[in-house]
Amino acid sequence: MTEALKPLLASLHHTHLTVTYLTAPLDGPYPLRSIDHPSDCALSTTHIFPTLQPHLANHDAFLVACYSSHPLVPRIRQQLGKGQHVTGIFEASVATSLDLLAQREVGAFGIVTTGKVWEEALGRGVEAMGVAGGGGERRFAGVESTGLSAYELHALDAAEVRKAISATTRKLLGRRPDVRVVCLGCAGMAGMEQAVREGCVDALGEAEGERVIIVDGVLAGVNMLAGYLKAGL
Repeated sequence: MTEALKPLLASLHHTHLTVTYLTAPLDGPYPLRSIDHPSDCALSTTHIFPTLQPHLANHDAFLVACYSSHPLVPRIRQQLGKGQHVTGIFEASVATSLDLLAQREVGAFGIVTTGKVWEEALGRGVEAMGVAGGGGERRFAGVESTGLSAYELHALDAAEVRKAISATTRKLLGRRPDVRVVCLGCAGMAGMEQAVREGCVDALGEAEGERVIIVDGVLAGVNMLAGYLKAGL
């Protein structure tokens, strides 16, 4: 999964930015092949933080590349000093979606994710970010899941994965045809925008389907953090 992110981020061409990658080690007391349940988030935080901690003082910003309200984000934040920043790809994608929708009088955003357990978990996460009440429900179309794990996104046949993502996107837009922004609800979906696009076109027709904006939380997160650093925040 980490390797799949490298060419994606290399395409951003942030000349003032150097991106380094840290993948959770495969050994230790809590090794996880992929994070497939909210309880795995806490385990992964415990597992990776000792490896991450020595690097905190040597970097300006941190992106947690798990699509969830991941406890590693506040854990890192507690350790940072002035001028350092951290966000998760989930938070970055929601913030980006709301910003995009603020430029439109109508429309909502939705999330296409992996396992069904994430439908409720991500919904709670969006609500915790303040997207509830005062029209928030109108802006958030909810979450639809493919039934695949993060590991299976790269382990299964690519055509099968593409079909599942496309069908799930079609289901989301079939339920809420006012969706104008779709978030890729897993870091493992990076580079799989075309499968989402196919679902948008199937649900809305070519003209409207091509207008739907697809938000990759990894790209959104890097761009957000790069902006903070460039602005000297």
